[in-house]
Amino acid sequence: MSETHTQNIPALLREISDPPKKLYVRGTLPTKDTITVCIVGSRKYSAYGKEVCEKLVASLAPYKVSIVSGLALGIDSIAHESALRHKIHTIAVPGSGLDPSVLYPRSHRRLAESILASGGALLSEFEPTFKATTWSFPQRNRIMAGLSKIVIVVEAEKKSGTLITARLAMEYNRDVAAVPGPIFSKNSEGPHHLIKNGAIPITSPGDLIEILNLEKQEKEENLNIDLSPDEQKIVLLLEQEPLTRNEIVENLELSTTECSALLTKLELKGVVRESFGKLHIDLQR
Repeated sequence: MSETHTQNIPALLREISDPPKKLYVRGTLPTKDTITVCIVGSRKYSAYGKEVCEKLVASLAPYKVSIVSGLALGIDSIAHESALRHKIHTIAVPGSGLDPSVLYPRSHRRLAESILASGGALLSEFEPTFKATTWSFPQRNRIMAGLSKIVIVVEAEKKSGTLITARLAMEYNRDVAAVPGPIFSKNSEGPHHLIKNGAIPITSPGDLIEILNLEKQEKEENLNIDLSPDEQKIVLLLEQEPLTRNEIVENLELSTTECSALLTKLELKGVVRESFGKLHIDLQR
């Protein structure tokens, strides 16, 4: 376990009004060009909340991001587990010290070890053997908010620690987003309250990609691949929607032989892939 003093604390975290004087770190923090995305929510999550959280995290797999959350029961752990499943860097900020004897919650110590084994990190401003208390969770929430470019609330009641994280993020001039839910659910009260007060609604994984400006980043990376004019036409066409080989031939007025040769080259370059009879831009390259 390493101790990080003020000058080595991540730049975003140093910007907040009350930065930690020091941090204890286990594992590896992300590089400076990694986009940090905090995902938080209710401990008593619904099947809907779980599915939304998993799909949002999965949508970030092709990009250089790190998922930040609090190691807590519920949406926090789903965010971490989804990041591990998709090989995305993840940072856990518990409300306790980082010594395994006190790490909270006890049931997530194996999850914490998996995060470390994957190349992720655990961090805390509390002394290594500090045991979690009622006041330590709101205090650690400012670390999560300050560390992240955006805070996303998946499910939360109107009075909850999750909304403390969102409020702090707003104070720190971070983006705050929330997922709308069923109007009769208590877990929707928090996100709906945030949206009424200026949070960005997320209604699809595409919304998140757009908020983070990752679509532009991806297109810029595409430009670095050496493509012929005809290959570029196919890429531009497939960026709009997946198409069959025949549809590409019809749209671009190519012969079947020409189209087949161009698609083979694009597949070898890792730009497109075929799935269920349709050609897609390959986001996993």
